[in-house]
Amino acid sequence: MAEFATIARPYAEALFDSLGTNASDALVWLDSVAAVSSDAALRELAANPNVEAEKVAGIVLGVVGENSPVAESGRNFVLLLAENGRLNALPEIAKQFRVLLNAKNGVSVGVIYSAFELDSAAMSDISSTLEERFGKRLTLTQALDESLIGGVRVVVGDEVLDTSIKARLEQMQVALTA
Repeated sequence: MAEFATIARPYAEALFDSLGTNASDALVWLDSVAAVSSDAALRELAANPNVEAEKVAGIVLGVVGENSPVAESGRNFVLLLAENGRLNALPEIAKQFRVLLNAKNGVSVGVIYSAFELDSAAMSDISSTLEERFGKRLTLTQALDESLIGGVRVVVGDEVLDTSIKARLEQMQVALTA
């Protein structure tokens, strides 16, 4: 959703800048608030012009407060979003906030797609090789894709490293038909 990304960017940057060195502490409450704001019933309530923004923000913070405390800056942020009618952009704000925090810490997020589940030793080996290859620290997750047949396909940001058997077969097909 390009629209949410455009709306969320200035909010994520402002929150990130305002928190300074405490930005990593905000991830817990920000993810929780984003999850609560994704609820369809809450979105409907927030869109109702007869319901005050303070009440909507109070509901969000009340639900989140049961699981993890929200800092005062977080309470103010949620109230600001409620007053501006932007609670629906919170999941995207949290996503962009995480990207900013990862960039500050020199970490990139990646996904390893493989045909089979990789054990921890294999993940560790692949992780160290990929960190050397990409020249940055990586936080990797694994996803299964049986169509790869074997090997792995790695996506880090907008870079793709495909060493799967499927990719090699496709390369051979192109070479043979050219």
